[in-house]
Amino acid sequence: MTFRIHALPAEPFQHLFGASSEALAALGIERRIADCKPGFPCRISLRDAEPGETVLLLNYKHQAANSPYRASHAIYVREHAEQAQPEIGEIPDVLGLRLMSVRAFDRAGMMVDADVVHGAELRPVLERLLAMPEVDYLHLHNAKPGCYAARAERA
Repeated sequence: MTFRIHALPAEPFQHLFGASSEALAALGIERRIADCKPGFPCRISLRDAEPGETVLLLNYKHQAANSPYRASHAIYVREHAEQAQPEIGEIPDVLGLRLMSVRAFDRAGMMVDADVVHGAELRPVLERLLAMPEVDYLHLHNAKPGCYAARAERA
């Protein structure tokens, strides 16, 4: 089963780029400076910020389905990041270097399966879960902090 990993689009975040710290704080958003790599994984570019690079830490509703699994969590986005467009079957390093939680959802937004795997072993898990006919899409999360990383779908 082939798959494609999807980054978040940049457009919904562009109004935040360059906003004052006060304006961001009013929205519950923090501007941070990356001080290590890896450590600040951008959900738009699907790469870790470089040390010294500015990122925004904000809450993002990654599971908007009207189900008990509706969810949001903190994510990082690099200011002025461009949306990554991974190729079919490509696993970006930002995912391949981390312990990942993979959650499989049906069309109604109900979780039907899940697994935890090191990113280096992610491919067979994605293929196995997407081969299940009841699975509509997968959410990938950084397993330790629990934050949303990306979405995967059949290609």
